[in-house]
Amino acid sequence: MSMKNRLNTKEITTDVLIIGGGTAGCYAALVLSEQKAGRVLIAEKANIRRSGCLAAGVNAINAYIVKGRKPQDYVDYATKDAAGIVRQDLLLTAAENFNEVTAKMEKLGLVILKDENGDYVARGNRNIKINGENFKPLLANAVHKAENVDVLNYVNITDLLVKDGQVYGAVGFSIMEETAYIIRAKAVLAATGGAAGLYKPNNPGFSRHKMWYPPFNTGAGYAMGILAGAEMTSFEMRFIALRCKDTIAPTGTIAKQINAAGEIYETKYGLTTSERVYGTVRENQLGHGPCYLKTTGITKEQDEDLLKAYLNMAPSQTLKWIESGKSPSEQDVEIQGTEPYIVGGHTASGYWVNTGRETTVKGLYAAGDVAGGCPQKYVTGALAEGKLAALDMVKQFKAGTLKEADIQTETEIKVQEGEILSQYEKFRNEDAPAFSVEELEEAMQKVMDEYAGGIASNYQFNEKQLALADEKILQLQALAEKTAAADMHELMFAYELRERLIVCRSLIAHLKNRKETRWHSFNENLDHPETDEKFYKYVNSKLENGEIRMIFRDIVKEDTYEHTN
Repeated sequence: MSMKNRLNTKEITTDVLIIGGGTAGCYAALVLSEQKAGRVLIAEKANIRRSGCLAAGVNAINAYIVKGRKPQDYVDYATKDAAGIVRQDLLLTAAENFNEVTAKMEKLGLVILKDENGDYVARGNRNIKINGENFKPLLANAVHKAENVDVLNYVNITDLLVKDGQVYGAVGFSIMEETAYIIRAKAVLAATGGAAGLYKPNNPGFSRHKMWYPPFNTGAGYAMGILAGAEMTSFEMRFIALRCKDTIAPTGTIAKQINAAGEIYETKYGLTTSERVYGTVRENQLGHGPCYLKTTGITKEQDEDLLKAYLNMAPSQTLKWIESGKSPSEQDVEIQGTEPYIVGGHTASGYWVNTGRETTVKGLYAAGDVAGGCPQKYVTGALAEGKLAALDMVKQFKAGTLKEADIQTETEIKVQEGEILSQYEKFRNEDAPAFSVEELEEAMQKVMDEYAGGIASNYQFNEKQLALADEKILQLQALAEKTAAADMHELMFAYELRERLIVCRSLIAHLKNRKETRWHSFNENLDHPETDEKFYKYVNSKLENGEIRMIFRDIVKEDTYEHTN
């Protein structure tokens, strides 16, 4: 292998590095700027104007404390939905900030719908309606105006620089130019979102990216943390969305779920997030499918409202109605579950953090979908966690507990930098790989689908299947180290495959070690089909010397939590 492709190297020093310019990352930068916390750098592999889960906008704030409710009500709701496997300290501190961050967004220009009395229009007990197509551009514009905040767009961060359990920065590369970046920082915030693309998706080929979660969120933050020795939690609490068939448009609670005979089945299985998916799967297994949302018989006004609502959040569903020549009132909407995702905004999967959102690696923080323990946080929860992480950094800067590397540490960090840069150039100079990134990715998705509880197995798995999945993912990891990248964009794809495979291994370990079925479909363990109160605890993991060590932690009952081991 000749080393014909050498990368230029740029070195940057900052006080805070934010990896990921989505909802949480942008808001953290704004708070850090307001707090005059020093130099802040956001590294985003796309462009912060339209990146992350908010890229296309949103039509509601799904986590808000409406009139007559209090933050503890939200904690109780999320705790029940997750069958108790949550961190109530994280839920409460997030909920206490929902309304404040919403008010801040309104000041930035977000349009929140109001009634004749000037009050926000509520949608249920926890939601308010907004016109949120421009949510992300509003955040991005505010970041660009903020003092002491710089943005590196189109830079893909791949590895953290960690020594003796403390972070000192990260390394990444431009996806546009032949340039690698070495970034030193006193504190690092992982705000990279969750993981999509681990499993075979609903739609094949050209339409494979028509999915519930952004296909560009590849578990990068999880993978970086896993490799750096950070503790992870609750990966086995996967998320599977119940969606409109083919379009993967949201279902929400717009109508009752019925089977092919027109029978309402949702009350038979339960109404938690996982139970709504499970009921649909079971009805199909029993031969009672297809399953639908019952929209036939709604009024003309409701018809028009539905068409407009879907134009705001999933235009393909509205187009499907129009193309069929039948409105929602004339045909029920067929529904299905998506492939599983790992996402801490809907479930409790992610980094194990303390109440200040610091991970078990000193100086490394996590916020938004990448942070675990705080399900049902949605957009406002991501904003709140960005704020909370930023404020904790400020506190630690003032206390002098987050510092730059000393001379000895600096020497060892330099060695890490060299190894990471060598790996970039190895991919860029590989001549004849046996398999392409796309071929290996499809093989990974097939393995996960068939052996680790994907759509093909109705989200079910057993321990023998998981053992096979782990064996095959290890084989794919070895092959992935020999892929090639003709340019920097292909180098990004090579690292996205690497990230997904790292997350797959941790996920398999988590699925295997929760020896119960606490959430139907999300965690459907055929060897242990019942709930077992021995597992009323967190299933955590940590990579040590190449092996995944499982850690079982008792439920946190305190108002605040600090890492002690």
